[in-house]
Amino acid sequence: MRLTQGTFSFLPDLTDEQIEAQITYALSNGWSIMVEYTDDPHPRNGLWDMWSPPMFDLEEGEADVVMRDVRACREAHSHLYVKVVAYDRSKGRQTSALSFIVNRPEVEPGFRLERQESHDRVIRYTIHSYAGLNTPAGERYGGPGGDLAPVIAHGAKSNGKSGE
Repeated sequence: MRLTQGTFSFLPDLTDEQIEAQITYALSNGWSIMVEYTDDPHPRNGLWDMWSPPMFDLEEGEADVVMRDVRACREAHSHLYVKVVAYDRSKGRQTSALSFIVNRPEVEPGFRLERQESHDRVIRYTIHSYAGLNTPAGERYGGPGGDLAPVIAHGAKSNGKSGE
């Protein structure tokens, strides 16, 4: 399952040249840039880990500065999600103007939708990541080799062996 969060998420992965063009566009609008990464891409997890402090006051011709951070983050976290976020501070508050994924794990296991019926015919839905079931943060997609943590069914106990 391909994660579809942010701008361009329904398109094929952007090349480095396309990423740099989007960064140049963001900088031409005066937006600040930040590179983030996570192993928890849940749709409600809007706060990913920062790779480095946000880059304020970069000029339009300094997209290469951001691209160095993008490449370094992808190299260090090749088995995780990495995204570029552009913030527009012109409204007096930090507002996301542009955000797009620039790196994905080799395998994207997707999410499970859990339906809960309640009083008065109320139905509630919860989303659970298959990669995150009973797996601590930082270990959801394994290590740099990209091996996924074993998927453990909701409520099931594990004996620590994969596939049983």
